[in-house]
Amino acid sequence: MRLLHTADLHLGRQFNGISLDDDQSGVLSQIVQALKDEHADVLVIAGDIYDRAAPPASAVRQFNAFLSRVAQETSAAVVMIAGNHDSADRISAMSIMPDAKRALIRGAVSADEKALVLEDEFGSVAFSALPFSYEYAARECFADETMLTPEDVLKAQVAAARRNVPEGARWIVVAHAFVAGGAVSESERPLVRVGGVETVSPEIFDGAHYVALGHLHRPQAVGVPHIRYSGSPLAFGFDEVGAEKSMSIVDIDGAGHVTITELPFRPLRGVRSLKGRHAELLLAEPSTDFIKVVLTDDVPVIDAMKRLRVNFPNACELRYERDQRAPEIKALGEGRVTVTDPLEVVGDFLAFVREDAISEVERGLVEDGLDHLRQAEELA
Repeated sequence: MRLLHTADLHLGRQFNGISLDDDQSGVLSQIVQALKDEHADVLVIAGDIYDRAAPPASAVRQFNAFLSRVAQETSAAVVMIAGNHDSADRISAMSIMPDAKRALIRGAVSADEKALVLEDEFGSVAFSALPFSYEYAARECFADETMLTPEDVLKAQVAAARRNVPEGARWIVVAHAFVAGGAVSESERPLVRVGGVETVSPEIFDGAHYVALGHLHRPQAVGVPHIRYSGSPLAFGFDEVGAEKSMSIVDIDGAGHVTITELPFRPLRGVRSLKGRHAELLLAEPSTDFIKVVLTDDVPVIDAMKRLRVNFPNACELRYERDQRAPEIKALGEGRVTVTDPLEVVGDFLAFVREDAISEVERGLVEDGLDHLRQAEELA
């Protein structure tokens, strides 16, 4: 059986304020074409279909048109889950009408994870689709108040799924998680509340013949070749300059062994960094790529970005090389450390105003408040 594994489409996202609608239409068309060219039996989308819980209408129409093409132009089954950027209810709504023999679409966490079982010449292949869930929702679903981490949640999901795998079937697990050992990018949103541990152990997936992961945007295997992130089809930040984006073609034989081939995406616009003097860059070959410019000029250039955008209309970041070390030098000189943990900020404030450390009860109240804020942001 042959799978096409992709994830992290993030439809509706922008790149530094520039729309990615055309770029995402391009990669969706490439996925449909790959399904046809590679004769894939199953399309796996491992979460983060949309970039936010309430995506723009254009993104919803875009994805609906894509699914229609998959249904009409290919014979591939679809296995799809919600990621941490998605609304579980929105993704669940897609599962109401599709052919149950050809689709497994999972949005909300369930204590009884049914498998989609497909047949090939060697027998049964069972697909378990485990949507992303925060701990508060999983505690309610599994009636277990001891769930405190993403690993606790995923352990429960895997156990629930394992019970529904037919005896002797090869097992494919689809999940959206941060598996320990994976390489991150700047554009991934944390999966836990402040101060929590978001990584999960790869041993959770023992018994699965292939684990199709979403969340990390770089294509990579974690620990063993059959636990794999396909990565996102597009780069979403300049930390991914030069990164090769791909979808994974996965062949599973009768014994459950997998062979993985990376099929490159060809983006409409690349992500690049240009460095040099302003006058030199004005003479460079024009490009519609997303450009980060690092100027080596000794003095500021008047209207530098405006003039560069004549040749590079999607230039969206400009820095001077001479300034890049300044914040670091200043920080070292003053002996200050940047604080980014809100819980730590609150603790320091309380210690300052009353000369007493934050108590465990107060810490719990602050953590709950931060949880509510995060949930409200997800629904916004």
